[in-house]
Amino acid sequence: MQTNILQYLEHTAEQKPDKVAFSDGSDDRTFGEVLSSSMSVGSFLCRLGIYGKPIVIMMKKHPDEISAFLGCVYSGNFYVPLDTEMPPKRMELIIASVSPAAVICDTASEKVARSLGIDNANVYLYSDICETPIDKTALDCVRLKQIDTDPIYIVFTSGSTGVPKGVVACHRSVIDYTESLCEALSFDENNVFANQTPLYFDAPLKEIMPTLKYGATTYLVPKKMFMFPTLMLDYLDKYHINTVCWVVSALTQISALGAIDNRSPKYLKTVAFGSEVFPIKQFNIWRRALPNADFYNLYGPTEATGMSCWYKVDREFDEGDVIPVGRPFRNTDIILLCERDDGEGNVKAERAKVGEVGEICMRGTCVTLGYYGNAEKTASAFVQNPLNTVYPETIYKTGDLGRFNERGELIFVSRKDSQIKHMGHRIELGEIEAAASSCPKISRACCVYDADTKRIVIFFSGDADKRELFAYLKDSLPRYMLPSETVKLDTLPLTPNGKLDRRLMGEMAVKLESK
Repeated sequence: MQTNILQYLEHTAEQKPDKVAFSDGSDDRTFGEVLSSSMSVGSFLCRLGIYGKPIVIMMKKHPDEISAFLGCVYSGNFYVPLDTEMPPKRMELIIASVSPAAVICDTASEKVARSLGIDNANVYLYSDICETPIDKTALDCVRLKQIDTDPIYIVFTSGSTGVPKGVVACHRSVIDYTESLCEALSFDENNVFANQTPLYFDAPLKEIMPTLKYGATTYLVPKKMFMFPTLMLDYLDKYHINTVCWVVSALTQISALGAIDNRSPKYLKTVAFGSEVFPIKQFNIWRRALPNADFYNLYGPTEATGMSCWYKVDREFDEGDVIPVGRPFRNTDIILLCERDDGEGNVKAERAKVGEVGEICMRGTCVTLGYYGNAEKTASAFVQNPLNTVYPETIYKTGDLGRFNERGELIFVSRKDSQIKHMGHRIELGEIEAAASSCPKISRACCVYDADTKRIVIFFSGDADKRELFAYLKDSLPRYMLPSETVKLDTLPLTPNGKLDRRLMGEMAVKLESK
């Protein structure tokens, strides 16, 4: 039985040492080179006597960053990825949270790394340690001690209070994730991936782990490419990209501007998307452009090792439909929980019925170890399964609402915090967004709610003006769901991993009232 993610790399490097594993278009790293540099980094950390500690990796998006990650695992430690594009305050909070035993950086990040209050003696340049003589004896000793529930990374998500939360994942959760993802999407050695997200999110696992498992190839796409759809299409064709696993906003940036109307990527055969609801209008543009491609909707939170559910699109969808997120990966179970009153004033959790909305909860090996150094937050989200009263069983409460349709497919409804009470009615902000997105002249829409002023504000981009959008919504929605404000932007702001920046637009909505 496989118990360590490094076994993927070791097997593949033995079979395909000279094949390119990771590239940014300028620098390539073969599997043999990734293995050698990873073991060197691991040997260096072993020499320092560091074991079972968080190691911060602060490097630009580059193939060497992946070797630094794996080097931490070789040494029995776990990596914490950071990037200089992150706000300084956020980096300071993360550093304070994990108190890293060491920081590995590149020359581009060194100045920032040494400014974060870390002892400079514990900051190391990757270029100085990546050719450390490999100490096979030390690495073998580490391997003998490692078990599959040992942590391998901490990825920080946004906290509701503004303080980031560090999600701790282990070998077992990532191994099961890798096996299930590859099985569901039929990956093999012939996949050529284009990675979209920064490497300090968990999302790159969708490309990194299948690449290590099968000996595929991943291109790390520069962020600037997504600002120019034509250049992005050139990039996909130049490197014969046949597989993308992107957030929805990255795909709609291309389709909304008409870039694929007359030119579709030549080699693209698998399009996986997730993290946001795909507006049907934009999705159908992609399907028309790539009639022979397979499309997959993926769903899952960082706390469940990233994507945990999948749906292969097998039918047509019209405006107003929602693409299912389908069924859970192998060894993962989805529980939809709702609260019911037994008629005597007692409320207890029960499974939602077919068609009934409940909170999406997950159980299985996908569930991560919790939040690093934050027992209170861990206890509120990683809880005892309320349907099991006879032995300990942890489930993760996602905070997402969903329902099962008559086909047994999971449908994402909304975040719990996007369900509001307005004018005496319970409203899903996603329903307003979907209505706006179906307007012919609208490219993308995002709806936020200002709880203090009780105002619904919708931000949009496209060719329509504010008056046209409001008129369209007036014909599509009941009066109590109509936005108080419509705000047109050239493009909607995105988070670093490419999703709609709802928090920023919420702040923008508050400022509108103060003007």
